[in-house]
Amino acid sequence: MSDPNAYNYHIIAQFRAQAGQTDFPGPVLLLTTIGARSGQPRTTPLGYSRDGDRFVVIASGGGATTHPAWYGNLVAHPTVKVEVGADTFAARATVAEGAERERLYAQHALVPGFVDHQPQLARQIPLIILTRMDEGV
Repeated sequence: MSDPNAYNYHIIAQFRAQAGQTDFPGPVLLLTTIGARSGQPRTTPLGYSRDGDRFVVIASGGGATTHPAWYGNLVAHPTVKVEVGADTFAARATVAEGAERERLYAQHALVPGFVDHQPQLARQIPLIILTRMDEGV
């Protein structure tokens, strides 16, 4: 699929129909943010890695020169919804910095498709930590 939105819709539908199983290369979660301007929920499929109980995603935008829209949304509204397999929960999104970012980026580089993005870009790709919150979604 050449249309990124069509591809995302396909992965989201597949994920929800098959309890998290998709054609996405590697592990995938669904991240639902609140639009920074619209206030509407926006769901994006993302590759992830784990750091203990935390989930780690990267705002590479497929190697785009600008941050993806979902990143701006979670900066504006850091409480997000995460779907992993059949599990859905509220999470707090924080942007990793410094030594923690470097450690997690190296770990996340094992996720297919991300290792080549940073060297090609003038911007630093944000790395986001998703920490489960106690309250429900």
